[in-house]
Amino acid sequence: MKQIVVKPARTFGGAISIPGSKNSSLALMAAACLSDEPVTLKGIPKITDLDVFARIGEDIGLVIYRDEENTALLDPRGIRSAIVDPLRASSFRTAYYFIGALLAKYGKVSMGYPGGDDFVSRPIDQHVKALMAMGAKFVFHTDYYEVECAQLRGADIYFDTISSGATINAMLAAARAAGRTTLRQAARDPEVVDTAQLLVKMGAKIRGAGSDTITIEGVRHLRGCTYTAIPDRLIAGSFLIAAGATNGIVRVNDVIPEHLGSCLAKLREIGMDVEETDYSVTAYASGRLRPTRVRTAMYPGFPTDLQQPLTALLTRVPGTSLIADRIYPKRFQHVPQLNRMGANIDVRSGVARIRGGAPLRGTLVHASDVRAGICLLIAALTAEGTTSIAGVRHIERGYENIAASFRSLGADVTMRDTDDEGAYGFYANAGS
Repeated sequence: MKQIVVKPARTFGGAISIPGSKNSSLALMAAACLSDEPVTLKGIPKITDLDVFARIGEDIGLVIYRDEENTALLDPRGIRSAIVDPLRASSFRTAYYFIGALLAKYGKVSMGYPGGDDFVSRPIDQHVKALMAMGAKFVFHTDYYEVECAQLRGADIYFDTISSGATINAMLAAARAAGRTTLRQAARDPEVVDTAQLLVKMGAKIRGAGSDTITIEGVRHLRGCTYTAIPDRLIAGSFLIAAGATNGIVRVNDVIPEHLGSCLAKLREIGMDVEETDYSVTAYASGRLRPTRVRTAMYPGFPTDLQQPLTALLTRVPGTSLIADRIYPKRFQHVPQLNRMGANIDVRSGVARIRGGAPLRGTLVHASDVRAGICLLIAALTAEGTTSIAGVRHIERGYENIAASFRSLGADVTMRDTDDEGAYGFYANAGS
């Protein structure tokens, strides 16, 4: 079992380049399966979620070549099956993209239920609704479900709730469906736009991505191309938040500042200084920081994926801050771990009340999901003494070489192996 060991940051800052987006990369790799020719994707990070995707791809005949420059060549011409191993599918959430990517070409797909970070409920009802509207039939089994349709047909689909995953999945399916598909109350996330832009480069006919109404005219064939994933706005936001927590100065390079709009606005509201160029953002705290209130929302609102890192920053800010997560009200498993470190946070009905300013102390804590891990790492940089973070496998699902990245900014962060499974079990359940 791995642990991340963190000592207080005496100085923290510098410049760091941001890798390609995890959430985009998963959708882009699925979209490549729709092509009739090889597709080259650049900026694909080396993270465990994408390793699982690659193993699923190999199982069904998708050929994937990856190099050391984060480039992936995907050749879908050898796909011989649309049966996805339920165990592999259950190890990460967005395996369901294989439904949209394979159904139009192969007529029937077998898929395990989504896994990944458990925030109590991640329903796929909007995916089911969209695909059924296009003519698909679902059969649900204990460990897997089957989706079948001889010919997907365009439909007018109104999502009951805004869902980035469902919007992307429906867009994938519609790209090679017969006729026109209109997605209403569609997600506007940059990752949705990124997927649409790849599909258009492959020959799809898509209009409106980035708005709440997307129109797709189905085509019979899609060609190969070369495409670069957008930078990961969530990783960039985490490093900027870390600058505020540590009184450091951090510049994130190779980013699209527009994608960070709500995060940068909140950092300025707290009292941080934020400077933007076309492809970089610099953040630092030059004065006293102020408590704030945050309510997560779908893009362009404040991301649920950044509420956990922001919580670590707000433990350092004197006064009471409130964070309400209306997207995943149960996404507060990091709070008991922060309280173990000396934070004063309580959660009721999906709202965390943070009474900031108390000193944190190092101890053994457990990361329950990707963003909780970064939250704890940021908190550890400000704590007195040494912090050991278990649950590293969750962090590695979304961050490439996380220890090295933080070390490049001056943090004292190391990765070590430990056999202390008893402690792992205790802290994994503490506060639950």
